[in-house]
Amino acid sequence: MRLFRSEAKTIRPRETTPRLAMTPLERRSVGALAAIYASRMLGMFLMLPVLALHAHTLPDYSPEMLGLAMGAYGLTQALLQIPFGRWSDRFGRKPLITIGLLFYAAGSVLGMFAHTTWLLVLARGVQGAGAVSASVTALMADLTRSEVRTRAMAVIGISIGLSFVVALIVAPALDAAVGVPGIFGIMLAMAILGIALLYFAVPAEPERTGGAESRRLSGLFEILSRPQLRPLYFGMFALHAIMTATFISVPQVLEQTLGVARASHWAVYLCVFVASLVGTVPLILRTERTSTKGAGLFLVSVVLVGVAQALLGLDHADYWVVMAALTLFFAVFNFLEARLPALLTLMAPAADRGAALGVFATSQFLVAFCGGVMGGILLGRFGISGVFWGCAVLAFVWALLVFRPSLATPEIVSS
Repeated sequence: MRLFRSEAKTIRPRETTPRLAMTPLERRSVGALAAIYASRMLGMFLMLPVLALHAHTLPDYSPEMLGLAMGAYGLTQALLQIPFGRWSDRFGRKPLITIGLLFYAAGSVLGMFAHTTWLLVLARGVQGAGAVSASVTALMADLTRSEVRTRAMAVIGISIGLSFVVALIVAPALDAAVGVPGIFGIMLAMAILGIALLYFAVPAEPERTGGAESRRLSGLFEILSRPQLRPLYFGMFALHAIMTATFISVPQVLEQTLGVARASHWAVYLCVFVASLVGTVPLILRTERTSTKGAGLFLVSVVLVGVAQALLGLDHADYWVVMAALTLFFAVFNFLEARLPALLTLMAPAADRGAALGVFATSQFLVAFCGGVMGGILLGRFGISGVFWGCAVLAFVWALLVFRPSLATPEIVSS
């Protein structure tokens, strides 16, 4: 657990410190940036329940083309997160976020008029080319103090979860009302709203403290290979691989094992997500209030991910066991989703924060593919329970890496 020891050293006065309130400027920054982040994720999630059915109506449909259309967004996101993060270190956060939102808008316009799957693939790829996740997260880190940063990142994490739930609920209704072209039109409106929020709601970004010079590719590899950052990159990989693989099996458990009608799955997810906040919020507040317990809470949370997956993997788990396991999983997932980028912003030098978060976001988007492949292989060979047990093993390996002293970092660079 020495990975986090240096973070504890930065808070010296006493073991327990009062929780600091966000300033009005911080609240405004966090709210506006979370809205920008969530609106883009909502656009991605809205397509999940409806894109496959829409693609079937196009003249050049094939399963392979459908796969490309589903994956194009994540692929271009992954490829461009590091460049966008790197450029935001050099040219500023807001200009790069604006460019990314314009790409998102352009892809939405293409999607409105996409009458073939090739155009659909192109539209989703152009949307994903606006890879601003790292730049938005870096700007939030620039505009918040380290003492409240986990809370700020939690707002983004919770907004992403809400986007997912909202998408599951409203996407079928929107498809019936305006169709997939109309949903692309809604995404266009969200992109325009995001640009307005960026310039009218988000405060001016701080002066650049570094990064004016272009970092060489070897420098990016150096960021990728820093010992204190590698466990965090692996943590993001493990967390989102588990999430993706989990949702290969959870719908089947609800429908086949528990007899929950497919049309009612959204209600289950909504209830579980709301209940999980009861666990997420205390974890976040406890981390902010204590200087020496952060590492322990982090390790316990990773272990609880494995416990939740093991409970889901029980062959004869009843309805309430599954609900409890899903609630536990979402509670610690939301916490870790907030804590991982918060730790990264503390450990990465301010001048390279965007580039480091670009690597972080790249692992997040690439892992959706890896988690899907992993889940598919486990499902085919070991059945539904095998997926959950495989995820549990991955979580426990992650916990072991967090615990190992060899993963220690000598000090956290001041943010």
